[in-house]
Amino acid sequence: MGGDVGLKVTVPASIQFLQDHPDARLILVGDQTALEAELALHGSVARDRLRLHHASQVVGMDESPQLAMKNKKDSSMRVAINLVKEGEAQAAVSAGNTGALMATARFVLKTIPGIDRPAIAKLLPTSKGTSCMLDLGANVDCTPVQLLQFGIMGSELVSSLSGKANPTVGLLNIGSEDIKGNETVKQAAELLKDAALNFYGNVEGNDIYRGTVDVVVCDGFTGNVALKTSEGLAHMIASFLREEFTRSWWTRLCALAAMPVLNHFKKRVDARRYNGASLLGLRGIVVKSHGGTDALGFRYALEQACEEAGSNVIAHIAERVAEQLQHIKQSEAAAN
Repeated sequence: MGGDVGLKVTVPASIQFLQDHPDARLILVGDQTALEAELALHGSVARDRLRLHHASQVVGMDESPQLAMKNKKDSSMRVAINLVKEGEAQAAVSAGNTGALMATARFVLKTIPGIDRPAIAKLLPTSKGTSCMLDLGANVDCTPVQLLQFGIMGSELVSSLSGKANPTVGLLNIGSEDIKGNETVKQAAELLKDAALNFYGNVEGNDIYRGTVDVVVCDGFTGNVALKTSEGLAHMIASFLREEFTRSWWTRLCALAAMPVLNHFKKRVDARRYNGASLLGLRGIVVKSHGGTDALGFRYALEQACEEAGSNVIAHIAERVAEQLQHIKQSEAAAN
C-alpha cells in the first residue's frame, strides 16, 4: 500500500515477478477491496500463486515512526513483517515510510545476536559490476564496533548473492592513509584489520563507483549523503543530455544517430535496476523499495528479497557474527 503511487506500482510489479519466477508465491498485504479492484485490471495466469492478506491500516509516507508503531498495529507494513516473524513469509518488501519500516522491523523481528543495530545496505553500479554500501541512513552515529558489524554483514550479503568466497571490504574515509579520519573511523579500521575479513583498507568517495572494493562501510550520515549526492548527479547528467540533444535540429539528428549508445548507457545506470535496500542485521529479511519507483523498480526489489531468501543470507550473517564474537573473546583471553 506504500510508496508515492501505491497499488498502481506494486500490483503489476508483483504479477510480473510471479510470471518470471514460476516457483515463487506472493502475499499482498493491504486493503483487500482495493487490492481486488487493482488485480481485476491485470489478468494473469500467475494469480493462483498470489494470496491477499487484509490489513485495515496504512502508514503514511511522512508519518512519525513512533506513532505508526503505537497507533497502527494493523498497518500493511506491520502485518507483512509479522508474517515474516511467524514464518508464513520468507521476506517482506515495502515501498513505504523508511523510518517506520526500520523501527517496526527492529521491534518485531529483533536483531541477530551480536548485532547492535540494523543497517541499510544497497547494491550500487560500478565500473566493475556492483558494490554493496552500508549504512545508508539507519544509524547517523556509529561506534567502531558497529562499523565492524556492518563490514561483516555486507561481506556475507555480497558472498551470498554473488558467490564470491571472500569479498573485499573497504572503510569509507577522507583519505587512504591510516592517519586520516576521525577517531571512530581509525578504531574501526583496526577492528576490521583484526577481523576474519578481506579488509582492503580505507577507500575514498571516488572509489565507490570505481568498484575498488566489494563492500563499502560507513556510518549512516555519510552513506546517505553520498547516496543522495549520487542520485542528484545522475539526474543532472540526464537533464543536461536532454537539453543538449534537443537544442537544435542538428543536435536532434545527432541524438537519433546516438540512440543505441544512449539507450545502452541508460540501461547501465538505470537506478530502477538497483532498487531494493536490505535492512541487514534483523532476524528476518526486509527489503525497502524506493518510494518513488515504478513497477519495474519495485519488481527488482522483489528480486532482491527473493535472492536473499534463496541464499539463506540471515543464517550466514548469524554464523559469521558468532565466529567473530568467539574470535574477540579468544583475543581478549590471550591478551590477559
